[in-house]
Amino acid sequence: MGRLKERFQGFVNNRWLVFVAAMWIQSCAGVGYIFGSISPVIKSSLNYNQRQLSKLGVAKDLGDSVGFLAGSLSEILPLWGALLVGALQNLVGYGWVWLIVTGRAPVLPLWAMCILIFVGNNGETYFNTAALVSCVQNFPKSRGPVVGILKGFAGLSGAILTQIYTMIHFPDHASLIFMVAVGPAMVVIALMFIIRPVGGHKQVRPSDGLSFTFIYSVCLLLAAYLMGVLLLEDLVSVSHSLVTIFTVILFFLIIVPIVIPVVLSFRDEPRDPAEEFLLPKPEQQEVGKTGQDAQEQEVIFSEVEDEKPKEVDLLPASERQKRIAQLQAKLCQAAAEGAVRVKRRRGPHRGEDFTLMQALIKADFWLIFFSLLLGSGSGLTVIDNLGQMSQSLGYDNTHIFVSMISIWNFLGRVGGGYFSEIIVRDYAYPRPVAMAVAQLVMAVGHIFFAMGWPGAMYIGTLLIGLGYGSHWAIVPAAASELFGLKKFGALYNFLTLANPAGSLVFSGVIACSIYDREAEKQAHQHHIGPQISGTSSIFSGMFSQDEPLKCEGSICFFLTSMIMSGFCVVAAVLSLVLVYRTKIVYAHLYGKSRT
Repeated sequence: MGRLKERFQGFVNNRWLVFVAAMWIQSCAGVGYIFGSISPVIKSSLNYNQRQLSKLGVAKDLGDSVGFLAGSLSEILPLWGALLVGALQNLVGYGWVWLIVTGRAPVLPLWAMCILIFVGNNGETYFNTAALVSCVQNFPKSRGPVVGILKGFAGLSGAILTQIYTMIHFPDHASLIFMVAVGPAMVVIALMFIIRPVGGHKQVRPSDGLSFTFIYSVCLLLAAYLMGVLLLEDLVSVSHSLVTIFTVILFFLIIVPIVIPVVLSFRDEPRDPAEEFLLPKPEQQEVGKTGQDAQEQEVIFSEVEDEKPKEVDLLPASERQKRIAQLQAKLCQAAAEGAVRVKRRRGPHRGEDFTLMQALIKADFWLIFFSLLLGSGSGLTVIDNLGQMSQSLGYDNTHIFVSMISIWNFLGRVGGGYFSEIIVRDYAYPRPVAMAVAQLVMAVGHIFFAMGWPGAMYIGTLLIGLGYGSHWAIVPAAASELFGLKKFGALYNFLTLANPAGSLVFSGVIACSIYDREAEKQAHQHHIGPQISGTSSIFSGMFSQDEPLKCEGSICFFLTSMIMSGFCVVAAVLSLVLVYRTKIVYAHLYGKSRT
């Protein structure tokens, strides 16, 4: 009995259990990605035009990205407390919107609706912060795969919620808003006590590589399954019982990763002796060494970084360590004899722990920010306007494209984390090069949307989804490598401000202005004919003026998409500048892992 209790306690404190629970929370936490499905309902129910709807989209993006409060509360409250606050915000914000859309509550002015959307979507920042902070601390040497998988499930949540909505078979589309309000809150409250740091660096096992392979296999199978199900439901009339079976299988694929912590906790396995060396432990310093001595050693090491020739970082690992050790010994001896005065550092070097204020004065930080603003901002413009884009090209079912971009977004995040990890681990090359590739892929995707060729919606959704998703696996991992883990929550939440900043300009100003201008042109052309044909047509044209303006054809988003494509090219250039600046940093961080 005692043995079983010990194993159960090990299961509760297993870092893989925390990771799997975080995956479940993230799988329903990205409610912002389903905005393209609920926006037509809000637009028709409240008689909004495209400009007003775009303002709601910007409020949604602000709520999704302004995470200062979430970051601050996660340092003050336990992580379960931060998750509870996020769940309540999600419930209140979207719940009130559902009451208004269904006529159960009085209609509020546009600014009040923006606040409700902001509050509801701001709950995501608590979910993301708690999941990422706990799992990055539990998996300090696998941050690329961990961030990619967690952010991937957040991107997949739109397709998951859409499938659940199809199974429940609500009588009206407004019920999707109700499900967005209630579903994530229920899941988060059920799992909030599991999400926490559990000393994961002490739980390294030889089977960790196999466990990650299993998770990646489940991710690929889940994406392929969802894509097949959604295409089948779109092309063929599927019975409700079959939809229910599809959804049950979906739940099984989401739950199956729980076998990893179960097997690891209830099966004896030797620990990896390397676990003691994964993280620096101040308590392992020599007893006789004082804090001043330790600080002096740190300063000496910093001086070595400043004095060593740049070509040292390009040497093989063994030779590089030998040269650095020789230089450090000379500096220590010279400093002890008074021949050299060691300079005191004014701040951390790249690769060490930065505070947010220290990072804000670094050019590398702003290169990441503006590259993310242009790249992810253009992708978010497509996500927010996907319903209108598909309608303008003659597609009646907008849900299929919202679900598809959610799946490609998921694969982009998982793949971005996986391939960028190969780049840094196997080649010691800067991770941002993967972001430059993703941004060039997005530039091509925007061109497909602009041209409106047959099948362009499918190809454009694929390319934009993959490229946009890759940003959110690459950027957090790169930021943690260049600026440290100590203040990762604050750094991450500041970088996410690039999303609403890009959306505010690209979607709230550029896209909606061009769309409304083209819609007004088409409305004017349609009204000229009826005025000539007869009086009855004149009256019908007068009554139709209150309806929201609609634009048809590829012209609606042609100019917008071409502008977005240009922004993606500029973003790729910024990413390549960052690659050039950080080559030596990554060679120092990961060069020792190569033979």
